[in-house]
Amino acid sequence: LWSFTRIFIKAPSARQRFNVLGAINDISKELVLVTNTGYITSIQICDLLVKIAIRRTQGVPITIVLDNARYQRCKLVIAKAEELGIELLFLPPYSPNLNLIERLWKFVKKEVLYGKYYDRFDKFQAAITDCLSQTETKHKKALDSLLTLNFQTFADTKAITL
Repeated sequence: LWSFTRIFIKAPSARQRFNVLGAINDISKELVLVTNTGYITSIQICDLLVKIAIRRTQGVPITIVLDNARYQRCKLVIAKAEELGIELLFLPPYSPNLNLIERLWKFVKKEVLYGKYYDRFDKFQAAITDCLSQTETKHKKALDSLLTLNFQTFADTKAITL
């Protein structure tokens, strides 16, 4: 951007992490979260699986849709899922639009991060936590239309070779 005067924009001076690992029930829209300020590893994935299994309705199978992150495909996570009776469904590469939780993350970023500056890490963390805690109240209407199972399908397609 070119201008006659210098403009300074505030930005955080140090990087701190706030990781949110989540799962959303596609029917009830219940959100299950695991958060930390370190790194996401297979241990946190297993913690999330346990939290999800605790909420299981008797006799209803659980299938979790995952991307292909290494910490989600490891032996520890696969063994824990088998132990808890949870099916893991891994998406094809480059298809985050097929995972409902990715739509929620996009919504949270739009609500909390875009065009906003937090002078302290605890304010930043609280803003994300508050937004996620209001998915069933303040943000319900917006999320009802965003978190649908309507996906575009192509019934009659023909491959064209050149």
